[in-house]
Amino acid sequence: MQEYVYYHPTGLDFPLDESIYVIKSLDELNSKRFLISNSDKIDSEIVSKEIDFYIKNTSDSFADKIKNIKKLYDISALRFDNSKDISFTKEIGNKLLLVGNAEECDKIKKRIDHQEFDMYQIDESMLDSVSGSIGELKVKVKSKDSIVEILVDQIVWFDAKQEGLKQSGTYDPNILGIDKTLQILRENVEFFEYRKFTTYDSNICQYHERRDDVCGKCAEVCPTVAIVKDDSSKHLVFSQIDCHGCGGCVSVCPSGAMDYAPSDRLSIYEIAQFYKNTYPLIIPNKMDLQDLTVSLKSNVLPFAIDGEKFLDESTLLTIAQVSSSQIIFYSDFISKGSGDSIRILNEIYQKKYGKDAVIVAKNKAELLDALDDVSFIEGSSFNINQNGMKKREVFATRLAYVVGDEDLGVINIGEHIHYAHVKVDESKCTLCLSCVGACNVNALWADAKTNELKLNPSVCTACGYCELSCPEKDCLSIEQDVIKLNPDWFKSEVLAKDKLFACVECGKEFATVKAIEKVAAKMIPLFNDPIKEKTLYCCEHCKPKVMMKEYINQVNS
Repeated sequence: MQEYVYYHPTGLDFPLDESIYVIKSLDELNSKRFLISNSDKIDSEIVSKEIDFYIKNTSDSFADKIKNIKKLYDISALRFDNSKDISFTKEIGNKLLLVGNAEECDKIKKRIDHQEFDMYQIDESMLDSVSGSIGELKVKVKSKDSIVEILVDQIVWFDAKQEGLKQSGTYDPNILGIDKTLQILRENVEFFEYRKFTTYDSNICQYHERRDDVCGKCAEVCPTVAIVKDDSSKHLVFSQIDCHGCGGCVSVCPSGAMDYAPSDRLSIYEIAQFYKNTYPLIIPNKMDLQDLTVSLKSNVLPFAIDGEKFLDESTLLTIAQVSSSQIIFYSDFISKGSGDSIRILNEIYQKKYGKDAVIVAKNKAELLDALDDVSFIEGSSFNINQNGMKKREVFATRLAYVVGDEDLGVINIGEHIHYAHVKVDESKCTLCLSCVGACNVNALWADAKTNELKLNPSVCTACGYCELSCPEKDCLSIEQDVIKLNPDWFKSEVLAKDKLFACVECGKEFATVKAIEKVAAKMIPLFNDPIKEKTLYCCEHCKPKVMMKEYINQVNS
């Protein structure tokens, strides 16, 4: 399979890199299949529409055009190679439910051959609930004094309620139009293709198998039923067939447990390397580029992405620092997570550089202004090898570079992005390390060499599970939703320290001094027995020996 092809009926007035097969007629293809093309008329794995958009609008010189077009092909190839999304196919039958009044339903029925679909029709007032997914939708219908459940493959629902649209396979003609609705219905019959858009690491999830509900942002922002919380087991339940691929769950996930399969954080990092000394223009696939005419000044390079909602503070800061430029984000909708991330980064960049990190353009007029205003940011260039690093580690390392040796003040975090500072009352802490066990992002950790409880505040997710797990009253507290832009924020901070207590019999160190003192203070008044009191200061091996020795002495006496 040849990798790159460029198709244009009238051709170009400049050459392309020799790795790109240029054609003027589709007849030249001879049934060849390609990896990357610029046109959906060609059989290829990926259609990169940003290529023609760049060619049509750029002000770059011919030499830079040739170099950048090759770069755009290479970027698409890298994205394809790194993609972790998987395609699935599900068999779909022809059972169709129409929900609406008779006049509305007739608009569909008169356009359908009765052999195409096995149709049912009900008025919305009869509808009780809808569950399941395309191909196996369960519809509960009110029938006199009872509820009847029917199974259908697809639903056409006029003025559909939001709860109904959350399931895959439900379509509203008042939104899509009759023609588009019919096209979708027919395309879905027999085989429905869908993709796995998200990956998930339960080991660092802030919801998975925790005693208390401290997170669940992904399920809250999901516009469908693709992610649902099972509070009985504290497991997330995923329905990839219902996922729209927007990526909103990824941008609000505090720990990085959720990632975007088509372009994960490592893939974004590797793609960002192509944007050194350029102005990145991020464009989600949903944005129509075909008819968009704007003047791209020199060094503006499109950065195409699949979903519009998955970019978070770590990925955006990666792109900004590698490019050493402001980012233009051209999207008519900014998600809750991405919106908070952009606000946070812009506030940080304003404090440090006096410029925004990300310029949002929601329409053509705003895009034209952004293209005029975008600039490189002196001193912002920074890069690291992110391979193997988690989301919080990436952001902390990159943010530490921004802060440097300065104190830039405090950033208050938004509703959907959380950072925090853990505080411990050392006089009450026994170093039981329950908080360390509760922290699955390694913000809290124990230093066995120094007997210290330490905190790295820059990677704390503010979940609060350590506070819930601490057995001591008013010992551990959390200063929520704050990032302190000073060098200490990125250093390990000692929260508590103690000495180890040695067994009074064998000398083995087995607990902290404060832990032994606390237990002794509670138990001694209850014992009124010097031998039992002594066992409080013994390790687990000597404790039974001391008790047995006393028992033998009593028997012999």
